[in-house]
Amino acid sequence: WRRSQIDNMHAGIVSDCPHRERAGYTGDGQVACVTVMHNYDARAFYQKWIRDMREAQIVSTGYVPNGAPWQPGCGGGVAWGAAINIMPWEFYLHYGARDMLEENFDAMKGYISYMETWIDDEGIMYSQRPGRDGKPLRWFNLGDWSMPPDQQVPDELVHTFYFWRCAELTAKAAAALNQPEDADHYAMLAARTAEAFHRRFFDAEKGSYGDGGANIFALKIGVPPGRYSSVLLALRNSLLARDGHLDTGIFGTQFFFEVLSEHGMHELAYQAMNKRTEPSYGYWLELGATTTREDWDNSGSHNHPMFGGGIVWFYRVLAGMNADPDQPGYRHIVFKPQPAGDVSEVRYSNLTPQGRAGIFWQKGRSYFSMEITVPVGSTATIYVPVKEGQTVQENGMAADAAKGVRFLHSEEGYSVYTAESGHYRFLAARAE
Repeated sequence: WRRSQIDNMHAGIVSDCPHRERAGYTGDGQVACVTVMHNYDARAFYQKWIRDMREAQIVSTGYVPNGAPWQPGCGGGVAWGAAINIMPWEFYLHYGARDMLEENFDAMKGYISYMETWIDDEGIMYSQRPGRDGKPLRWFNLGDWSMPPDQQVPDELVHTFYFWRCAELTAKAAAALNQPEDADHYAMLAARTAEAFHRRFFDAEKGSYGDGGANIFALKIGVPPGRYSSVLLALRNSLLARDGHLDTGIFGTQFFFEVLSEHGMHELAYQAMNKRTEPSYGYWLELGATTTREDWDNSGSHNHPMFGGGIVWFYRVLAGMNADPDQPGYRHIVFKPQPAGDVSEVRYSNLTPQGRAGIFWQKGRSYFSMEITVPVGSTATIYVPVKEGQTVQENGMAADAAKGVRFLHSEEGYSVYTAESGHYRFLAARAE
């Protein structure tokens, strides 16, 4: 993925591939930007490209083209223009730059206004933007893209999901900018859209929103309590029926692994990540790939970075290092490693705006150790995995007596601490 991403980064845009279209697709850009920010200092890069997107927006309608700074000749759709809502928020979360929201807030609202022109009486979005002949053009109205050949998910489900996502993130942006009226307006719009999504797409007889990522999108929005168990069961059964393989396109894959882990299927997420047969990342590796593909079946382009959106699971879940939306730019960091399978150690770090932050954990039969780096100017909440009968030490002494560390509480397999800036060594093991 890193090789593919670098291949496609050119003077302030990311192209879809370096050999065929070479266009700055906004959909590819928004789905992979979080992974980029977890690997590189991309502040200057995204300042430029997001400005291109804003300046390419048609102000009179709010429409954001499928690519920036120019409209490519080929496809895109609702999730492409949604980059103007998604990427500024992710930039703000990762780099703590409030001015990114200030500069793009009107554009974010403008794109929602454009999306609203395609909302029906039930609150469902189904874009049918016409081509030059006045008829709906598929290549302007795509849903998910590059799904496994045997999978489909309705375009209107994907469009409605992204309408919800854009409204939700715009509400958060408004709150961060201290604009309570806008925050309330877009939060209510997101809530109404979520209700419409659940009314239209849930199949009560099957207890499911559908395969191909439909259940993933629903869980990302938040499934009502009365149907939550049935949706989890349907999702689990669909995965098992596919021998644990994912079934998602580029947008569903971004959320696939994290959603599984968030909803009690962490080991299934790990197993799907580890697959070596189609469809999977490992299948490409088995074929000898040195770059990520456009399609799971190895057709199409052989150098597309867009599926990189899914691998944030490595950083935010398996390693477990997360920015706090309430204190963006890693001013407050949440470290919560989630071991899986037979992985015995994980190391991840990032040069945040506050300085180098990182985690290195090791798991043995009778212990769990973790080294944490909290940069100057940051604080952290640290979740130490602990089993029954184990005690937690920090640098050789009881953790709750260690300098810079304060015990908060215990919860489901973790002892939770707060920490000031510094370098810490935690060990959970049985007392000798």
